[in-house]
Amino acid sequence: RRSRYRRSGVSDMIRASVSLEPFSPDAEVARFSALRGDTCGAVVTFIGYCRGRSTRGAVTQLELEHYPGFTEGEINRLASATGQKHDVKDLLVIHRAGAIAAGEPIVLVAAMSAHRAAAFAAVEELMDYLKTDAPFWKRETGPDGAHWIEPTAEDRIRREERKQIKSVEERRA
Repeated sequence: RRSRYRRSGVSDMIRASVSLEPFSPDAEVARFSALRGDTCGAVVTFIGYCRGRSTRGAVTQLELEHYPGFTEGEINRLASATGQKHDVKDLLVIHRAGAIAAGEPIVLVAAMSAHRAAAFAAVEELMDYLKTDAPFWKRETGPDGAHWIEPTAEDRIRREERKQIKSVEERRA
């Protein structure tokens, strides 16, 4: 597993990794939650799993390709900005790459903050980025063979909305 640990602005710690090996969401969330100090009242998590069915039918595995080093850097860059924007104490992102069997976890995003609203907002923003813009290339395999997954119309809409929000925020700064 490649990991980067860095201190960043408002957030005490950003941890983002891309792993070729399966991970245990329960164990990772327990470790993350154990870091909670007495000023943190909220820990919010999202766990994404490889579905066993898609619009094309049964799925046996998902293959995620990435550029080692670059992908982690991009996830860290966005996690840092998200931590500052939402005033969270700690962020954790674990994303699988390589071959992922149906039913296995693909991604874990967790945020820790004084209040729930900030933690929910940070997790949602990070997941939207990971789903639509993170530098991963996805290929689904099923009984009929493998095919590359293209962004959905919803993915494109979210990407455009994020661009517009970013543009407004940059003009305010």
